[in-house]
Amino acid sequence: MPLASLCLLETHSNVNQYRHMSRVRSALRTSPLVFATLGVIAVAEALAVVWPLATSWLLGVFAVAMALHSAAAMVGELRSGTFGVDILAVTAIGATVAVGELWAAAVIVLMLTGGEALERYAAGRARADLTALASNAPRRAHLVGRDGAVCDVDVEAVAVGQRVLVRAHEVVPLDGVLVSDAGVFDDSSLTGEPLPQERVAGDTVYSGAVNGASAVTLEVARVAAESQYQRIVALVEEAAASRAPMVRLADRYAIPFTAVSLAIAGAAWWASGDPLRFAQVLVVATPCPLIIGAPVAFMAGMSRAARRGVIIRSSATLERLRRVGTVAFDKTGTLTRGTPTLTDVRAAPGVEPDTVLSLAAGAEQASTHVLAEAIVRGARARGLSLPAPREVVETTAGGVTASVGGTRVVVGKRAFVAAGVGEVAEPRLAAGELAVHVSADGAYAGCVVLRDEPRPDAEATVARLRAQGVGHVMILTGDEEATARYVAEQVGVADVRSGCLPADKVAAVRAVTRRPVVMVGDGVNDAPVLAAADVGVALAARGSTAATESADVVVLPDEIGRVAEAVEIGRHTVAVALQSVWIGITVSVALMFVATTGALPAVVGAWLQEAVDVVAIAWALRAMGAGALRRREAPAPAGAPEERVRGRTAQRAVA
Repeated sequence: MPLASLCLLETHSNVNQYRHMSRVRSALRTSPLVFATLGVIAVAEALAVVWPLATSWLLGVFAVAMALHSAAAMVGELRSGTFGVDILAVTAIGATVAVGELWAAAVIVLMLTGGEALERYAAGRARADLTALASNAPRRAHLVGRDGAVCDVDVEAVAVGQRVLVRAHEVVPLDGVLVSDAGVFDDSSLTGEPLPQERVAGDTVYSGAVNGASAVTLEVARVAAESQYQRIVALVEEAAASRAPMVRLADRYAIPFTAVSLAIAGAAWWASGDPLRFAQVLVVATPCPLIIGAPVAFMAGMSRAARRGVIIRSSATLERLRRVGTVAFDKTGTLTRGTPTLTDVRAAPGVEPDTVLSLAAGAEQASTHVLAEAIVRGARARGLSLPAPREVVETTAGGVTASVGGTRVVVGKRAFVAAGVGEVAEPRLAAGELAVHVSADGAYAGCVVLRDEPRPDAEATVARLRAQGVGHVMILTGDEEATARYVAEQVGVADVRSGCLPADKVAAVRAVTRRPVVMVGDGVNDAPVLAAADVGVALAARGSTAATESADVVVLPDEIGRVAEAVEIGRHTVAVALQSVWIGITVSVALMFVATTGALPAVVGAWLQEAVDVVAIAWALRAMGAGALRRREAPAPAGAPEERVRGRTAQRAVA
């Protein structure tokens, strides 16, 4: 099952016994220190009745051990240039042990381990390993021997110059040159081109493309390690490794909060001459709101996003979404529907447009061609009655011939139709359009025009992002300039980069100065740039596994508007997290000043600090609900939802 589906099931399904036990086992594996702390506290409580001295030793040794454990990690962070809030908690543990306030030390250890576990959970939520992309690469090839026999071998065993058979609807395993007379390939996941591409003998075919309805033979041009799909895998891994890590929100407040806390504790010790006063102040100064409040808010925000079908994989992603400066979109399947739609019917003189469309759709009912489906869908949307075709003959890379209601109909590319009716003028088409020609009983009847149209909510999504303060919106696409410009004008984007290969998209994102950059895409060709962007967003409904595994955010519904909603959730979540942090800091500072008077025993202070935690957590959980975030639903497309057909490709190209 894909990762995105697993995430959706975990978020929306009722909690049954099996899942409950799975979560318990997972928690034990990922948070052993929390359970160890709870166990030590429980044993110490039992020993306090019969052996008080053992209680002191148990709590003291465990607290010191945990302090040393955290200190070791803290030293590693300091060497890497990161100053975390853990230093204050370690200091508080040491101070309470030194003055004999062992139960207070145990409470601080529980807070510290619990906060670290929450943060790990928030950071690791739905995180997938990028090696899944490599595992989805074609592994086997049908090698054609000199005697014509076919045997399956590993792609790594195929040498340049050898021939491989690619069966109908299979993924091309290696870059090669087409040996068969003709073939049709779906390149949409590699180049972003939404329409089927016809190739003839001698043309190059890239690995990762999906073959059409007829088997073809290729002569291998590059070994597996140098083929297009493997190059995309390498780009993804390089991009992911080069992206700088995000500084935790809590760590930004670590230095000033630690400095203030130590200054107040030191002043209290100096003024009173009692080292216990130093420990009493630090107990209430332990940075629980920073360690716990922010992760809880992030988990709440991630849960809220998941309920809306948006899987956000880490708390760092939420922080980047809050500050996003640029959003870049792929075109095909992202800003557009990803499938051709009927836009016009051009009838010959004396023929009604509905007649042309009815004849074309009637004949195309027998075809599984992606363009045939678009024509039939368009005819039904106009309420036309479609007679069942008879005597259907489909010609690969040509078209369909059929009898429709007693009329002999030919539908297909211009040359195919012209062979039966004489010269057919080439129609004037706008960028991104193509024409399917029709003849009836040997006479030219007209053509139907198809286009990959922008999504109905694409323009509103761009406007909504700009309303949130996103200053720069751009389109990165492998499609041609004219088609890309047409879509950009429809959705309101001025910055368009066309003809982009995967490496070009990565370079364009890295060159953006207004950061963080969010990249939205769905195809295999988008995987490298999704990994290179500060936030990669994959549309899972139509997207490839490669794109999904490379992304920080996975949008499950087929709605581009959820991208803007993810940015809104990020802003709201971080705002709530900051509020939680400041509430906790304010109350902690107030308790520190009370502790300077000696009125707060260390144990009482520790439990008061836990009360502060409860307040901070309760406030952080506001990120789970709507709060100040207004719920905006993306407009639903007119008519029935369209579904992209995966694995089914064209049998012909139509010009």
